[in-house]
Parts: sequence; C-alpha cells; structure tokens
Amino acid sequence: MAEMRVANCELTFSGAIVVAPSEADVSPTPEQKAVLDALHLSKIDLADRVLVVNPGGYIGESTRKEIAYAQAAGKPITFTDPV
Repeated sequence: MAEMRVANCELTFSGAIVVAPSEADVSPTPEQKAVLDALHLSKIDLADRVLVVNPGGYIGESTRKEIAYAQAAGKPITFTDPV
C-alpha cells in the first residue's frame, strides 16, 4: 500500500486524476471481495490508462485479472517495476 500511496501522490501532483483501489486495513469477507473486484473493474472502465504498482515485479492473481480486463478494453497499461 505504501508504494500505491507514493504513486497516487506523484500522479496527483503531476495533474492526473487518480482512480485507485480502496485501502482496507482488514481482509475483506468473500462477499466484500466480490464487491471490490467488480468495483476495480468499473474503475478501469473510467480510466484513460492503468498503472500497475508491482514492487519487485510481483503481480497477484486479482491484479492479473484486472490487467487482462484492461487489455481487453484497450487501456494502455504501465508498470512501476519490470514484470
């Protein structure tokens, strides 16, 4: 989350409108996870481009699905670290 906050700040100060994932301090229930997953896809729909914050090149399962969704929608995708 720290890396996402830094990216959010840098993009915001450069004049970009940032639509970022939510920051939860607790693990969501399965029902909440389903809501968050759908919400993240809706945020991708709103975005002009997608920045994947992937410290050390790590990309989790949910993020892989979101990347595939963004690719299918034709959104440009960049990464903070090499994949």
